[in-house]
Amino acid sequence: MSAFDRRLREVLETRRATDLYRQRLTLDSPQGPRVRWQGGDYLNFCSNDYLGLASDPRLVESLRRGARDYGVGSGASHLVCGHSRAHAELEEALAEATGRPRALLMGSGYAANTGVLQALLQAGDTVLEDRLNHASLLDGGLHSGARLRRFAHNDCADLARKLASSQGPVLVAVDGVFSMDGDLAPLVEQAALCRQHDAWLMVDDAHGFGVLGERGAGSVAAAGLDSEAVPVLMATLGKALGTAGAFVAGSETLIEALIQVTRKYIYTTAPPPAIAVASLTALRLATEENWRREHLQTLIARFRDGAAARNLPLMPSPTPIQPLLVGEAGRALQLSEGLRARGFLVSAIRPPTVPAKTSRLRITLTAGHTVEQVDQLLDALAELSADA
Repeated sequence: MSAFDRRLREVLETRRATDLYRQRLTLDSPQGPRVRWQGGDYLNFCSNDYLGLASDPRLVESLRRGARDYGVGSGASHLVCGHSRAHAELEEALAEATGRPRALLMGSGYAANTGVLQALLQAGDTVLEDRLNHASLLDGGLHSGARLRRFAHNDCADLARKLASSQGPVLVAVDGVFSMDGDLAPLVEQAALCRQHDAWLMVDDAHGFGVLGERGAGSVAAAGLDSEAVPVLMATLGKALGTAGAFVAGSETLIEALIQVTRKYIYTTAPPPAIAVASLTALRLATEENWRREHLQTLIARFRDGAAARNLPLMPSPTPIQPLLVGEAGRALQLSEGLRARGFLVSAIRPPTVPAKTSRLRITLTAGHTVEQVDQLLDALAELSADA
């Protein structure tokens, strides 16, 4: 057995022994509040399809129309001949939706965050990141050549201390909505500190765009901040918008520079134009159909009130991400499996995604759910907790 085989086997054995082994669910249906898996129908409370758009017939028809007009693959990178009129129109619409001069499409949120940080930063710079930032921000900072320093979660006093002691140009990078906790970054205070210390603020709004703010413009807009306060904004299309990909929005100078130097933009094939056509439709629906956000807020309040009445230990969150803190990884798995046996899909989130001893059920609500379905989940959670 080679050294690599031996190492990989040890990794798998350790994951299984510590309740950290992960398995994929292979669905036989579109995304939605109800999905089909292994011949059964389940209520789905683990999707990031927050506005319930992923299977909307209008998006499906837009995708068909995009494939008819542009074919399937883009054929090349954006800088060769893979940049279509559909891509250009989507970038213009995203810039308008976020109140920024320009936007740049990227293949994924991970590629966007790592690519932007590696393009902006160099040796001698400092990047300050929230301790609970998404892995893509942390990886981007780690491999940027800059000095990476992490501050305590949402702790503006700690951020202020680190800003005061940092050397060279400083970039502060945070999640707008934290993906495993559901809480919001204190963006107003962070922007003020950045302004005071002449630092740039970058916000990953993957879980806020489409959900928060007027017309779904995101957590930055909800905080009343403009492009001067937040020069670098990243958001994704595969969550609230229900399609795929990501984008970075900012000044003319920022976007043009990213086009020229971002390796994860230059050296990859452009996303399919049909996805851009569908995303343009999704953006229009997300901005125009405010009832989706209103219904989502009704469900969030219903779930949190119901959890409190049943003494369920929810973490504080005003967003569709509603984590139920469990503690041990094995117990989180047991609860997830118990819910599955009752017809619910809810993910058990375990280390290394979250810190040790903070495993949880990550419950996500969508505009496609009903009040009755939320109540059913609450009853199932209370029943399982009573059996513990």
